[in-house]
Amino acid sequence: MWAVDFQFDADEQGRPIKICSIVDEHTRECIGGLVERSITADRLTAHLEDLVAVRGAPAVLRSDNGPEFISDAMADWAGTRTGLFYIPPGSPWHNGYVESFNSRLRDECLNINSFYSLLHAQVAIGDWKTEYNHDRRHSSLGYLAPVDYARQCTHQSETDDSHSDRTE
Repeated sequence: MWAVDFQFDADEQGRPIKICSIVDEHTRECIGGLVERSITADRLTAHLEDLVAVRGAPAVLRSDNGPEFISDAMADWAGTRTGLFYIPPGSPWHNGYVESFNSRLRDECLNINSFYSLLHAQVAIGDWKTEYNHDRRHSSLGYLAPVDYARQCTHQSETDDSHSDRTE
């Protein structure tokens, strides 16, 4: 299951910065995201399509019921490839993994940086997400960083598959 959510910031001139974070709920990896002035449903679905090409489609995409998520573009994109699960309005705790991620992003990156341009925000946020995925250990993942845990899960899955082939 992937969880997706938006948050907002602004650059030094007061221009908006919209941040989309996409978190794999099992591995806790931030697997994608956009940092732009505006993010339309079409732009979001194009980004999701890029992620699916690399990682495969999630069984379910969890989000709030914002306009980007309840759009025809999202419904058309999801089609038969993935389920869409909308949390109840006003219940961010139903999307806890991405909300927790966004809280850390806010406290550890957005609140301590003053972005002088969109490009500056994209680089700073991208660097923070890389550190989060590669260096941040999570107690819920056996004190592994998300990418290390994901690698272990993939390895385990391949081991299980090859083992089952040998016993048949």
